[in-house]
Amino acid sequence: MSETCKRYGLIADGDRLLVGLSGGKDSMALLDLLALRSHIHKPRFTLEAAYVRMTNISYASDEDYLTDFARQRGVNLHVVETSFDPSTDRRHQPCFLCSWNRRKQLFALAQRLGCNKLALGHHRDDIMQTALMNLTFTGQFSSMPPMLTMRKFNLSIVRPLCQIRERQLRAYAEEQHFMPQKVTCPYDDGTRRADMKHIVEQLEAMNPELEYSFWHALEKARSCSTCGS
Repeated sequence: MSETCKRYGLIADGDRLLVGLSGGKDSMALLDLLALRSHIHKPRFTLEAAYVRMTNISYASDEDYLTDFARQRGVNLHVVETSFDPSTDRRHQPCFLCSWNRRKQLFALAQRLGCNKLALGHHRDDIMQTALMNLTFTGQFSSMPPMLTMRKFNLSIVRPLCQIRERQLRAYAEEQHFMPQKVTCPYDDGTRRADMKHIVEQLEAMNPELEYSFWHALEKARSCSTCGS
């Protein structure tokens, strides 16, 4: 993760980061690693954490455990609530609506806390799956970048785990004895992301070096987009 932060300039001296903590292995690993990183002399930065509780779906983590998990790492956990009505927007899947509403709460909380960066636990598998979804359903080869500066807010989204595979994070969580959160989401089955996960697995069976080819292609696409070619 340190090399990723350095390569993409994700963290600078004086940054104040808000970490989205969902209770999953990815966000817990992110908070754990950033808390360790914050004790290194350079760059010096501070951390806050946030858990967004969805009030209208049966998706919940053990908030007491997460609060203690953050406190043990010297980080305050802020709990905020939100909800969404999937019947009001038939154009998007419930997963998108849930994610977007949670993200809005994180944006608002970051501003209230004076944080200039929002750190999310997306890993390389998430990024490949998103790229395939965009290619299939929007006709664009693009995905979540390591850092995205928001135009409407004085805020950047950073993804320090973007070069780490999901299996590595799973192994890290087991090594560190993170308590698995028993979460049940009614929209887990049959999502486009689940379909793309299977497709990535099939492609990797054909080419074990897929992740490197994929990342190179995304880097090239981002470079072309930046230079306008």
